[in-house]
Amino acid sequence: MMRRKFKHIVILTGAGISAESGIPTFRDKGGLWEKFRLEEVATPEAFQKNPDFVNEFYNLRRKELLKVRPNAAHYALAKLEREYPGKVLLVTQNVDDLHERAGSRKIIHMHGELLKVRCEKCGYVFKTHEEIFTTTPCPACRQKGGLRPHVVWFGEMPFQLEEIWENLQKCDLFLAIGTSGTVYPAAGFVEISRQAGAWCVELNLKPSAMADLFHEHHYGPATQVVPAFVEVLLESLVKDKN
Repeated sequence: MMRRKFKHIVILTGAGISAESGIPTFRDKGGLWEKFRLEEVATPEAFQKNPDFVNEFYNLRRKELLKVRPNAAHYALAKLEREYPGKVLLVTQNVDDLHERAGSRKIIHMHGELLKVRCEKCGYVFKTHEEIFTTTPCPACRQKGGLRPHVVWFGEMPFQLEEIWENLQKCDLFLAIGTSGTVYPAAGFVEISRQAGAWCVELNLKPSAMADLFHEHHYGPATQVVPAFVEVLLESLVKDKN
């Protein structure tokens, strides 16, 4: 590692960090897109055309999410946030809540959250573990037919991009964990961070499409490489004190 002490860490996580908890990835062999066509479940047009089918897809995903638990990689990042003296921001592409359940608090869900629902009629966003149907009334405006998953579909703008970009331009350590490096704008985060002078590290099962832009690489299961890397960061603080 180039430097031992960092003041501003930005961490990007993708589907790979949750895969070992039992949540299927989207693009790998056997992933969700082999079972469902994205045009049928993950676009505004799909929801407009067949809201019942789209809601059922997300109802099933919501049920599955409630059955799984955070893994060692999630807990390691929560520990890093608690114990590292600098700023640590977690930006996740995942719509699951495993980071929160592991104890992370400073999180941006750029692609939304599976356990939240939004009313397109009044804009109200609320958390729920229940199934949602076209007949379900909004808790705020009481209208039916406007509730949709609070997730970012293809063709929609990710959440809080301005805040993410501001942090990328200020960070001195950028970590990308379990990402494919093929989905923009997240795939371009390493380039923004590197241009800002950050040390960029990839922790992944295998090299991503953007692997050449990282200064440092650690490949293997997230439950192994992430806790090991976090321990190195935290141990470096102890050495600095001594």
